[in-house]
Amino acid sequence: MEDLQVVRDIIDNAEPQSVVFFGGAGVSTESGIPDFRSAKGVFNQRYPYPPEVIVSHSFFEEHPDVFYDFYKEKMVHEDAQPNQAHKKLAELEERGILRSIITQNVDGLHQAAGSKRVHELHGSIHRNYCKQCGMRYGLDAVMAADGVPYCECGGIIRPDVVLYEEPLDQRVMQAAIEDIAKAKTLIIAGTSRVVYPAAGLTDFFTGDNLIVINRDPSPLDRTADHCLAMNVGEVFNW
Repeated sequence: MEDLQVVRDIIDNAEPQSVVFFGGAGVSTESGIPDFRSAKGVFNQRYPYPPEVIVSHSFFEEHPDVFYDFYKEKMVHEDAQPNQAHKKLAELEERGILRSIITQNVDGLHQAAGSKRVHELHGSIHRNYCKQCGMRYGLDAVMAADGVPYCECGGIIRPDVVLYEEPLDQRVMQAAIEDIAKAKTLIIAGTSRVVYPAAGLTDFFTGDNLIVINRDPSPLDRTADHCLAMNVGEVFNW
């Protein structure tokens, strides 16, 4: 695995704040959280409605009960723990090498591992708010509810995650773009890069080392400086 050692050396010897990590669902699969688009992923399982429809804004507005049945069963994994990738990234940030993490995941495992500068493109299951009064709630309030969670004011509580048909937070996007533009090494891991506009963020990279880590082929493979067809946790196990 000569290329693996080269990648590890690039990261270990990187200048301070020069590495940015862009991760997708494949970063958390080793924590027991299923991905979305693989053959066994959430979006390829059978449900009364297509999963992409269930997690859309309009469907949530019309059928919050069905949404929450799906959300609690398939989107929330309370027992999941950070894996080796999450832990190593937190260590690299502590060492001053890693500038930031940009994640498409909503599970909060990077923060649980100790990472502090995390740009959550699609929000987080750990942040929730009342649609009517704006009161903030943690994940416990959502999971403890029998069906749809309601606020004290009577409004529906919704997760602070980006649903289909909704725009990304422009402040988060801008911060992610700025970090990618400043990076000398960009690591793209565990993502097929098919969800836009997040997938277009990598176009802002003009650094020296583009590293792609993904079990399955991705559009970036042919342009990457280093491409590893491996589990993310395996790559970061040193």
